[in-house]
Formats: sequence, C-alpha cells, structure tokens
Amino acid sequence: MMALQNRCRRKSRVRVMPGWQVEVLDAKTRKQLCFLDKVEPYSTIADIKSLVHKSYPQWYPARQALKLDPKAKALRDEEVLQSLPVGTTATMYFRDLGPQLGWTMVFLAEYMGPLFTYLMFYFRLPFIYPHRYAFTSSPLTVTTLACACHTGHYMKRLVETIFVHRFSHGTMPLRTIIRNCVYYWGFSAWLAYYINHPLYTPPYYGDIQINSACALFLLCEVGNFSIHLTLNSLKGEGTKVRNFPTPTRNPFTWLFFFVSCPNYTYEVGAWLGFSIMTQCLPVALYTLLSFIQMSVWARGKHRAYTREFKAYPGLRMAIVPLVL
Repeated sequence: MMALQNRCRRKSRVRVMPGWQVEVLDAKTRKQLCFLDKVEPYSTIADIKSLVHKSYPQWYPARQALKLDPKAKALRDEEVLQSLPVGTTATMYFRDLGPQLGWTMVFLAEYMGPLFTYLMFYFRLPFIYPHRYAFTSSPLTVTTLACACHTGHYMKRLVETIFVHRFSHGTMPLRTIIRNCVYYWGFSAWLAYYINHPLYTPPYYGDIQINSACALFLLCEVGNFSIHLTLNSLKGEGTKVRNFPTPTRNPFTWLFFFVSCPNYTYEVGAWLGFSIMTQCLPVALYTLLSFIQMSVWARGKHRAYTREFKAYPGLRMAIVPLVL
C-alpha cells in the first residue's frame, strides 16, 4: 500500500506540458489572421497549415507559405514546431502562394503543348505559311526525321511523367506553370516554323551530318531514359532512407562516375544533336538556354549531394565531366 501511494505521489508531481500558442500574421499587412491555441509542440508545419486551412478554407495547405520572418525563407512542411527557434508562443507570417497544381499535371501541361504545336507546323495547317503550302509536306527527309525525333522526345517525357517519375505532394503556382508553358510551347513553335518552312534548306554536309547527329540524339535519349529509371529505383517504396545515385550495369549510367546529374548531360546532348541535324539557329539558341538553366539545376543538386553525403565521390562534377 505504501509503495502504491508513493507511485501516485510521483505521478501527481509530473508536470503536464500545456499546448503551445501560434499566432499567424499576414506577411504584408502584419494583421492577425488567426491565433492557434494548445498546439502540440511536436506538430509539424504541415499540421499548422491544416489548422489555418480550417479557419480559411480558400487557403489549402499547398497554397500557404509560413515564415518566422516576413523576409525569411518559407518553413518546410516537415519541420517540427519545438525544433524551431521560438518560444511556447510562436509568431508566424503567412503568404498566399496562389492557385497550385500538382507536379504530374505541371509536366503534362508543359510537354503536351510542344508535342502538338510542332505537328501543326509539320502538317502545315492553314494560316501558318502561304496558302498554297497548306496541308502539304516538305520534300526533305531531314524535316520528317526532325519531326520524328521531336515527337519521340516529348512522347518519352509524357511516358516518364506518367509511369517513371515519382512526385511528392509538392505543387507549383499556376502563374509559374503559365510562364513555363509559354516558354516550352513558344520555343517549340519557333523551332517548328523554321524547320518546316518551305524555304528551309538541308544541312550543309548532307546525309553524313544528318545521320551522325541523329545517332547522337538517339543515344542521348536512351541515356536520359536510363538515368530516369535509375533515379526512380534509387528510393524504394515505404522507406525514407536517402542515398546518392551510383552507376549500375547499364553502360548509360556509367556517366554517374563523372557527373551528379547525367540526365541533364544527356538532355543537352540530345538537343545538341538535334541542332546539328537540323542546322537551325533557333534550335541552337534553345539548346544554349537549356544548357544554362540545367547547369543551374545541376549545380544546386550537386551542392546538396556534397552537403548531405560525406562519402560523396569527389571526382564528380555537376553536369559536364571534369569541367562544370
């Protein structure tokens, strides 16, 4: 009986930690949007967004950005409240990110446009070229080959989006999607206009240039697809363990020995082959812009790998072996 009384006394002395308080302010006006009481200290930012969503149904979690300072970076959904540099009463600043779309829909929108846009010029629909060329086809073999390569490229991207890529629950703002679609669709139309133009002339070195460049394009497309399959299998289902990508028995993955993002290397290589095959200046410009953008992405990914993994190979560069 005495032992039982002692245990009861010890239990009565245990202090129950009250819930935390979170004040959510508008990042622009500093006006209070809501005051969340009795929030569990181990709640994540995603949990807090769900609570805000209950008060403001129009702001679903993917549309919200919560910050500890109006000018700071947005907090990640997986961050835990008690691990943040705040007291039991936290102040967070809210910003509306605008309408969002999931990544699958983002890529479908970006890739389906170029696919159909290019075909409009290849089949020379009316009001694109002079009327006498409407619904005609170019007599040049290179234009047909270019159409097959361009169509195959974006068909591959659509297949990868649906069956290969794994997307988190992340989203992209609608305004960014519109900007990206303008970029992809616009460049596709620009390239197609010149390649399928009635005055287009074939490459200077003829079949040698066309066939060799086409072979480069096809090899890089296969390499790009191989890398995407490898990245897809890198993280198994139901596990949160992260590993950096390494070469497999597939020879196309051996580029991992030298670069962190060989998928970008192969992508640039494919467009370089397409530029040489068509000998078209707009294609070359598009290849250059793509290389610049993918270099930025690759360097960011490379830095993330080197920070996260201590045993990350030092020989690897970001996108160009031994150079960049």
